[in-house]
Amino acid sequence: MKTSARNQFTGTISAVEIGPVTAQAALRLDAGQTITATLTAAAATRLKLAVGQPAIALVKASAVVLVADFGGYVLSARNQLAGSVGRIDRGAVSTLVGVELPGGGVVTASVTNDAVNALGLELGQPVTAVFKAYSVMLAVAA
Repeated sequence: MKTSARNQFTGTISAVEIGPVTAQAALRLDAGQTITATLTAAAATRLKLAVGQPAIALVKASAVVLVADFGGYVLSARNQLAGSVGRIDRGAVSTLVGVELPGGGVVTASVTNDAVNALGLELGQPVTAVFKAYSVMLAVAA
């Protein structure tokens, strides 16, 4: 599959809950982490989501927020993948930051250069890639 989403995670559906309007699906990644997706109940039914089904989660880099220090707070975002900065590609206005996850996965975030400076991001620094469950698109074989 070719797509413009920088983040493409393969895994297996580990849970599905379909409500009257929305559905939640958990995707257990090959590297061991779990990503939660929120979608419409109609989409979950159309995709025939089922536990054990292989799937791909797509997340645009612009939907990923980087957290370098939670400062004692917790976030409501369902997806929080802890790792370390493995790549910093600065552009004129924005920077692509690659967060290396334990087990080998990478999450790419597109953030402003100002944000990189404010967080003091450096290679090897621990960070958490955060994104809402509504920012996740699921793909399954047709």
